[in-house]
Amino acid sequence: MVKRRKKSDGSIPRNFGKKMNKETKLRIQNITAKAALKFGSEAWVLKKGEKQRLEAAQMKFLRHLRGITKLDKEKNQRIREKPGAQNIVKEIKHYQKKWLQHVQRMDSNGKTKQALRCRPKGQRNIRRPKKRWRDQLHFEDQGTGNTPNPSGI
Repeated sequence: MVKRRKKSDGSIPRNFGKKMNKETKLRIQNITAKAALKFGSEAWVLKKGEKQRLEAAQMKFLRHLRGITKLDKEKNQRIREKPGAQNIVKEIKHYQKKWLQHVQRMDSNGKTKQALRCRPKGQRNIRRPKKRWRDQLHFEDQGTGNTPNPSGI
């Protein structure tokens, strides 16, 4: 015996997105999916693999939104242009710069600013040093002349 689903049971029907237009789907993606992908990103050190995974997750949604499969061999840049979606990695980098500016405006006795200024004593491991958050920001802005100078906070 097959039970029918009640309209008020709180579940989302499978054909929920099929009746929506693409602009509404893109708005939902910007509100929910991007927020989930960017959660806590102000403190991340983005490595190459993590950047690729973030872009892949975003492209998967955009391809589904436009009805494009990988067999269509459509370039990512072109898929991003049409719905007006921005690269998630660029958004995260912009978010991190805004966070640094926010921390620089904070009181010097605040815990967040103290943590950013902290220089641990001792030596680092012999292996290749891990990329730090402040190193990442300094390296990205070296060529533009907009160096945020996190070491001089």
